[in-house]
Order: sequence, then C-alpha cells, then structure tokens
Amino acid sequence: MKIDELDQLLLMHLQQNSKITYKELSDKLNLSSTAIHERIKKLEKSGVINKYVALVNRRLINKELLVFSHIKLSQHSHDNINSFESEIKNLKEVQACFHVSGDYDYIVKMAFESMDEYRDFMVNKLTTIKGIGSTHSTFVIGDIKDETSYQLI
Repeated sequence: MKIDELDQLLLMHLQQNSKITYKELSDKLNLSSTAIHERIKKLEKSGVINKYVALVNRRLINKELLVFSHIKLSQHSHDNINSFESEIKNLKEVQACFHVSGDYDYIVKMAFESMDEYRDFMVNKLTTIKGIGSTHSTFVIGDIKDETSYQLI
C-alpha cells in the first residue's frame, strides 16, 4: 500500500493520540470527516494500523524492574526455533521478543515488580523452555528514551 503525505500526517496524529476525533483530525488536516474516516479504514484494512492501545506507565502498576534477556538456543533446528517461539508467546511476563542476529538468537523484553519475581520467572518458566542453551540478562537503570511511535515525516 502506498502511503501519501496525508496518510503520514494522519498516522502521526493517531500515534500521538489514538482517541482523537474525526472532527479534530478533519480540522488539523483540512479534510472532511468522511475523508478522514475512509483513510483510517483503508489504513486499518491494509494492516498499516493493526491495533489501538493504551500506554500504561509501568512504574504506576508496580513493574519497576525492566529486563532484557539475550537468549541463545542450543541448536538452530526448525523444531527448536518453533518450540521456543511458541512457548515464549505464552509467557505473560514477556512484552516483546525479537529474533536477532549476532551472538544471541533472541532478545526478550520483560517487566517485573521485583528481583524476586524476576528470579522466579527465570528459574520456573524461562529456563524450563526446551532448547535454550544460555541466557544473559540486562537490567534497565533508567529510561532515557522510550517511544512507541514511528516518525513518518
């Protein structure tokens, strides 16, 4: 799907505030509310917009400990990869998982209330997944920049 400059501006506004009204978008982009509605539906149907979410402050919900774990599989077989990816998707503590190149195979993002909760997760959940060769975790000391939007313009 080709995204023109108006779509980019529309996406920029929606990323900043997904609750913005069609009327407000209409005023900002000098388009009719009907045109705004049609463009948003087109972006949703094509998959450019795949969902709307509320971004929650993790500290205010008691998830102070942010952890990135680097995971290396013991073997790069089709079965190991599929098994790991299937199991990691089902762990509620996992916010994101990326298959990466380099020294490790995956980077997993997780948030916990405490070091004890993290340790329990590692011992009783993550390291019990078949095919994991090693893990290396990094703990976030401070948030410098944590954006969810993509800069399109």
